[in-house]
Amino acid sequence: MYHLGLDIGSSSIKIALVNASTGKSVGVVTEPETEMTMEAVKNGWAEQSPEDWWRYVCSGIKRLSSEYSIKTTDISGIGISYQMHGLVLIDKEGNALRKSIIWCDSRAVSIGQNAYDEIGAELCDTHLLNSPANFTASKLKWVKENEPEIYAQIYKMMLPGDYVAYKLSGVVNTTVSGLSEGILWDFKKDEIADILLEYYSLEKSMIPDIVDTFSIQSNVDEKGAGESGLKIGTPILYRAGDQPNNALTLNVFNPGEVAATGGTSGVVYAVTDNLSVKESSRVNNFAHVNYTPGKPTRIGKLLCINGAGIQYRWLLNNLDVDSYDEMNTLANEVPIGSDGIALIPFGNGAERMLKNKEVGTRIVNLNLNNHGKGHLCRAALEGIAFSFVYGMEIMESDGIKVNVMRAGNDNLFRSEIFSTTVSTLIGYDIEIYNTTGAIGAARAANLHKGDFEAFGKTILDNDYIMTFSPQEDKKAYQEAYTTWKKELELILNNK
Repeated sequence: MYHLGLDIGSSSIKIALVNASTGKSVGVVTEPETEMTMEAVKNGWAEQSPEDWWRYVCSGIKRLSSEYSIKTTDISGIGISYQMHGLVLIDKEGNALRKSIIWCDSRAVSIGQNAYDEIGAELCDTHLLNSPANFTASKLKWVKENEPEIYAQIYKMMLPGDYVAYKLSGVVNTTVSGLSEGILWDFKKDEIADILLEYYSLEKSMIPDIVDTFSIQSNVDEKGAGESGLKIGTPILYRAGDQPNNALTLNVFNPGEVAATGGTSGVVYAVTDNLSVKESSRVNNFAHVNYTPGKPTRIGKLLCINGAGIQYRWLLNNLDVDSYDEMNTLANEVPIGSDGIALIPFGNGAERMLKNKEVGTRIVNLNLNNHGKGHLCRAALEGIAFSFVYGMEIMESDGIKVNVMRAGNDNLFRSEIFSTTVSTLIGYDIEIYNTTGAIGAARAANLHKGDFEAFGKTILDNDYIMTFSPQEDKKAYQEAYTTWKKELELILNNK
């Protein structure tokens, strides 16, 4: 038997199949083959059609079944991961009332900021653990203010994963973790956040019923089966936003464990058992996948670094080099600290961890006689590594205690310079795993049984690649980081 994993991203839909008992990956397909489009009617807007996600889910399941010669009747469970913070609205017939306002749409920024100011920082921080900011609840308020004719027709509001589950099953529900990413959960009262619904004058009846993250949430119905090709009655057993799901994929569930990604942007996601909100202006706090009301707290603290992999990719595109491997080889020929060059990598818009300042990219101390391509390559890797370390310092000041970081096998973490630099400066191991969010979601279909130990063993057995450990001699790393940090703080103090 097999489990199916769906990962509903904004650029593509990934569909994975794993062996239900061993967790071994059978195959993964991506739909569509070219990147999905986002519609931007105005600057700062970003929308996608929920029906497109569903169409690609259906075509992907059929393609996966065909390419790997798997009968869909042998699929015994479904797990769903999805792009966080999106807003999907349906009427009583289940039709989408408008395109989804997705995570990178910024139209509701001022609505959320006004809410934070007027409700008050103390109430928002202690009850919501965040500012309402540009999250799902604020996007729903925008619809109420600007599209009253659509708002009047709303039966339920959903997150992207809720919508796909609904299309499979005909059942509308959501999770506490999902509501928390929309800033619709009150952590102090352990219930739906009336404090924000009342401030925004939103109807509580629009919030779907809540089910456990790991449970039989619903079953594929006749309509869902007819369109997807799956068997009627196949259970949906798991659902989570992409960052909590990435942590789950890397076996990050408990305080002291951190998940990291180093793609176009970088993400550090740390699990904690405390409700500290000291850094709520720079770090977001969500209910982790194993958060259960009334039980020991499991909060995922999320820190995003916009200027990460995009910086290294820019160098790849603009230096006379052919590949990341060549860049890494060049960088390895240069000593720790890049012979004095410091590269500030924040060239991808405002950085939340830097209090939303636009710092940009800076190359400092470049000597045109002595420095070459290798120095730039190493300085870029070190600069991005230093930004991760800087972010970890912010998180540790917010109560995070860490004993291990786990990361996917992406370009940055495959670099020995990058991973060793981060590991040495933060003082703990970085474990590298070769896996994806869709595979993690598929495996999580087993967790309704509650065996987290077996789940962790599955990841270790199937995905583990290697561990980067801190170097004993830290002096050169610390000196280079101190130089970089001074340059960054000079910029920040002038902003």
